[in-house]
Amino acid sequence: MRKLRTLRLGRSLARDDTGIAMVLVIGVGSVLAILIVTAVAFSVNGLKVSRASSDWNAALAASYAGVEEYQSRLADDPAYFRYGNPASTFNATPTKVKLPIGTEVNPAFGLGATGTWATVDGSSGEATFRYEVDNSSYSTDGKIRLRSTGRVGNETRSIVADLKQQGFIDFLYFTDYEIQDPDQSGSPLSCVTYAWAGRSTSIVNGKPLCSDIAFGAADSIDGPVHSNDAIRACQSVFKKQVTTAYQPTSGSFILNKNSGGSSCTAATTSPQYPPKFSPVVGMPSTNSQIRKEVRSDLAAADVPFPGCLYTGPTSIKLNSNGTMTVRSPWTKKTRVAGDPVTSGSDNNAACGSSADLKSTAGATITVPKDNVVFVQNVPASPSDPNYWAATDQPNSGSCKGVDGGVGNGIGYPRTQELAPLGTPYGCRNGDVFLSGTLKGNLTINSENYFYIVGDVLYSDKEKDMLGIIGQNAVFVWNPVKDATSSGALLGNNREINGAILSVAHTFQVQNNDKGGDQGTLTVNGAIAQKFRGIVRVTLGTGQVNGYLKAYNYDPRLKYLAPPKFLSPVTTTYGVNIWVEVSPVFKATGVPF
Repeated sequence: MRKLRTLRLGRSLARDDTGIAMVLVIGVGSVLAILIVTAVAFSVNGLKVSRASSDWNAALAASYAGVEEYQSRLADDPAYFRYGNPASTFNATPTKVKLPIGTEVNPAFGLGATGTWATVDGSSGEATFRYEVDNSSYSTDGKIRLRSTGRVGNETRSIVADLKQQGFIDFLYFTDYEIQDPDQSGSPLSCVTYAWAGRSTSIVNGKPLCSDIAFGAADSIDGPVHSNDAIRACQSVFKKQVTTAYQPTSGSFILNKNSGGSSCTAATTSPQYPPKFSPVVGMPSTNSQIRKEVRSDLAAADVPFPGCLYTGPTSIKLNSNGTMTVRSPWTKKTRVAGDPVTSGSDNNAACGSSADLKSTAGATITVPKDNVVFVQNVPASPSDPNYWAATDQPNSGSCKGVDGGVGNGIGYPRTQELAPLGTPYGCRNGDVFLSGTLKGNLTINSENYFYIVGDVLYSDKEKDMLGIIGQNAVFVWNPVKDATSSGALLGNNREINGAILSVAHTFQVQNNDKGGDQGTLTVNGAIAQKFRGIVRVTLGTGQVNGYLKAYNYDPRLKYLAPPKFLSPVTTTYGVNIWVEVSPVFKATGVPF
């Protein structure tokens, strides 16, 4: 009995062990199953997170692609800034944009859930973008703001970019040709070619036929420099980037040669900014396109506030209180209509009345806000409202100088002044005579010469900005009574604040070979010219004439421009600022 009971107990125990094992197997299996399910779930969620992260990063890239695509459209059509979606709240002035139509329809201008998106090339339709344009300040500083939103999957990201025209004011010193203006030197027109394209190196009577000009040992240039020509420099100091369209097969991008072509001690350049190649920047042939800014008959989207038109020799004295005093005897109408011009208006408040402009005291007016002054030659067409017959003059002394000889009737030539060679101070020329202290933002244009007759300063160097554009030469006025070292009629040292451009000729010191050493010419801003201008001359007798250069770049010109300042023939837009902002649209297209 005991054995049987023991056997039964053993079998019972055996049955109990089998059950426990089964429980263990099931338990372990359940745990493994849970672990597998957890691992699978984690992996799936990880894939989702990874995909979301990938889409999030890709959406930013898509927004950048939108900016680049818009830049390409501007490169193809410089006037593309006028397009945008007027329904967007991003533009401060919605009436300044319109949607392109026909074959020019752009899907990137879509808005809302039903609006279109443009596709990023090469993304197989997975990456899209749309953008909004704010051109409200384009007419004043050449700047366009763009808000671009990229979309990939369910992710969107938005950035705001400020785009500005790249042009002459990107350089402290820009020249097309590194030779003296043939109008000043008498060099043959065959010299008007780049040195790297085969310009003559002939020496005639001990001087280079083509009047090549080199930077000298006393020249210190503190700002970016570009020349389409080959640059010559002897012991000069370039503190910032130097670029040139000259590509040497070996050696430096800057030639260590003087004006005559002889070797000299090389210029000093910054290790941070080694000289390098950059292609030719094309100059416009004329500044006449700015003339439209004084027309009163154009649509508000093109010319919302016309500037001021003056005719014939015009003196402008900038006053530090935000006004300027203008004397312009030949002016009849200060705003015009038509192309060609057929009518005009005598706008007393904005530009001065013709009666005041003709007076000895001139007209004192508020500096046109963010606008343009254009000084034209006396028109030759009788249908133009500013026309004068050949025998007519606004005043009895309109074609006389201060001493009663031949002059322009507004004080030039001055007493004792030895009139320069050529035909300066023409009594019907669209010449500007500028001095004073500017409070505001203004661009002044001359159809002929531009004379800077005194210091030109800013009331506030952080707020004020001036553009100086001459179709022909821009002269630092330097009257002399004779060629001696004591012949100068003005005191030493001059300062000019502004962006200076001579479209067809040069920026130079008048009578640069006379009058003796006159100290330093300080320019704070930018200088652009077709031909190099002479600022300082040392005669064979040892007499030094003219000014030392102290040129400093106005860093604001990287981001701002004087109102309606002239651009190169080939316009490109650079991005000055990138800022990521909160997404504007959800992936469905509806606004956040």
